[in-house]
Amino acid sequence: MTSRPDENRELIRRVLGKEYLELELTRLSVEEEPNAATRVKVVASDDGRTFEVEGSGVGLVDALYNGLLGRFAVEYQSLKSVELCGFHVDANIDSKKASSGVDAVGTVTIEVRNSEGRRFRFADASRSVTASTARAVLAIVEYFVNAEKAFITMFNARKDAIERNRHDLITRYTEELAELVQSTSYTEVIEAMKRQLK
Repeated sequence: MTSRPDENRELIRRVLGKEYLELELTRLSVEEEPNAATRVKVVASDDGRTFEVEGSGVGLVDALYNGLLGRFAVEYQSLKSVELCGFHVDANIDSKKASSGVDAVGTVTIEVRNSEGRRFRFADASRSVTASTARAVLAIVEYFVNAEKAFITMFNARKDAIERNRHDLITRYTEELAELVQSTSYTEVIEAMKRQLK
C-alpha cells in the first residue's frame, strides 16, 4: 500500500505548529564523473535560515540523501531506516516550449518504504529533472523528520494527559498517535513509545 504524505501532513503541522521543519531548495551543485561517486552541495533553507550540506554517493539521489542524513539523522534516527523502493521520471511533452520538446516539464517521483513496510510517494515537477529530484529528496527528509517530531510531541502530550487524569485528551491523543505511528519509521525511542501504547 502506498501512502501520500498529504494524508497526515495536516495533523503533523497542527501538532508541531511553529516547530514544523519546512525545507526549501535554494541552490544545488552536482559534480559527477562516469563510474565515480556523485558529489553534491545543497543550499537549503528552513524558515528563512539557510544551511549547506554536502554529500556523495552512487548517483544524485544517494548523494543528496547521504548529505541530508549527515545533517539530520543524528537527531532524527528514523531517517536511517527509510529505504528507496521506486524512482520514476515522466515527461509531459504537451508542456514543451521548443519544438524539440527537450524543455518539457518532467515529474520526478520517488517512493520510499518505512521500517513497517509502508510506502510513501513524493513527487516534484519542473523543467529541471535535477532540481525536481533534489526537491523530492528534501520532501522525504522534511516529512520523516516532522513525523518523528510530531509522534514524540503527541506521545508526551498523552503522557501528560494521563498524569492529569484527562480522559477526553487521552482518547484524542491516542487516536492521533495511531495515525502518526503509520508515518514514522523505526528508532529505538519510537519503538519503545509504541510498546507503551499497547
